[in-house]
Amino acid sequence: MVERKSTRILTALPGPKSAVVLAKKAKYVAAPLEAYAPFIIRSSEGAIIEDLDGNRFIDFSGGWGCLAVGQRHERIVAALHDQIDHFLHTDFTAVPYAPLVELAEALCAHTAISGEKKAAFFNSGAEAVENAVKIARAYTKRKSVLVFENAFHGRTLLTMTMTHKAKPYKTGFGPFASDVYRLPYPYEYRKRVTPEEIESTLLSLVDPTEVAVMVVEPVIGEGGFLVPPAWFLPFLRTLADRYGFVLAFDEVQSGIGRTGKFFAFEHFGAEPDLVCVAKSLASGLPLSGVVGRAKVMDAPIPSAIGGTYAGNPLACRAAIEVIRTLDKEKLLDRASHVGDRIKARFERLAKRFDIVGDVRGLGAMVAIELVKDRVSKEPAKEITGKIAQTAMANGAIFPTAGLQGNVLRVLVSFVITDEQIDEGMDILEDAFTDVLAKP
Repeated sequence: MVERKSTRILTALPGPKSAVVLAKKAKYVAAPLEAYAPFIIRSSEGAIIEDLDGNRFIDFSGGWGCLAVGQRHERIVAALHDQIDHFLHTDFTAVPYAPLVELAEALCAHTAISGEKKAAFFNSGAEAVENAVKIARAYTKRKSVLVFENAFHGRTLLTMTMTHKAKPYKTGFGPFASDVYRLPYPYEYRKRVTPEEIESTLLSLVDPTEVAVMVVEPVIGEGGFLVPPAWFLPFLRTLADRYGFVLAFDEVQSGIGRTGKFFAFEHFGAEPDLVCVAKSLASGLPLSGVVGRAKVMDAPIPSAIGGTYAGNPLACRAAIEVIRTLDKEKLLDRASHVGDRIKARFERLAKRFDIVGDVRGLGAMVAIELVKDRVSKEPAKEITGKIAQTAMANGAIFPTAGLQGNVLRVLVSFVITDEQIDEGMDILEDAFTDVLAKP
């Protein structure tokens, strides 16, 4: 048995109780719904998960970036209980309700876009991105969509097309949507890109007078946590103004304080027309949104956007409390502190292990890229997976990312304690030592 202060590993993974449920999963749940963790959760609090067998883990995945304020924050739990006592569902476009309106007001107030703003709500990040495209097409009366290398925007037909990584997200699912064009994204560790290259690529792919919208992640998420150079987002704003298309920032992963600002674009001094948001917005409940300039948001005709469950009252109540909690508990500052502490440990790993090629990130959105050789920069996908699995077996959950799967990323809750950070990073460092010691 290995036991530390926050983590506790009592059994091999999966433990016997988890194994029973996982056996049923294999029999009854569709095989593509592959699970990352080899155990079944029983309870959670803050950044800690406990499984059915009493094993306890520090979760640096944060529910894949959904738990900025932590698991079961008391404000969120209280709001949900209160909402359940009143009503669960009407569909806002049938019988409207105040929580959606209150959330729209709060989200607009926290979105650093000048002028009048409005918001609309949906169920998932992919729905937010797809609706941003629809809104932009309605506003511009154009059809084409610009996206970038390394992007992840979702798994619907359109957003799957917009996503860069083919396997597993596109395999066997073609044909894809039309009028989507991909531009180079600056990957500072591997590929320098110039403004001229971006514009020339755009002009070679599509007539800019046919472009409705450019959709970009201010910090690339699933594609490897790529932080662009300072000129990048302001230049995209220039392109949008020059050619008359809408600029939409996909902040599904980078928004809601993840980078130490409410939205990541605030670090770069460039305003979008639309922002897509989801994940931590409702602390893991299904809720997404598009917020942006009122004249753009109002462009579709009545009833052109929406959905039966879009902006459901439970998720809206949770989201209102998430925003209040970020403000009252100064969690944006905490996100920066968490990121700095983790990044310092990543840099320590880089000094110890030649397999570390790059350390990067913004706020609590930080990552470490592993390579077989620092000169060739050949991705070390297999070793990255082994290190992540070894760390998990000892109590710390670190997700992977990147087109080649050779990036360890952190999407941890901001409420994690410094002691839990250090314990989790100790486990990760031990995993590096263990895996790299083996032939």
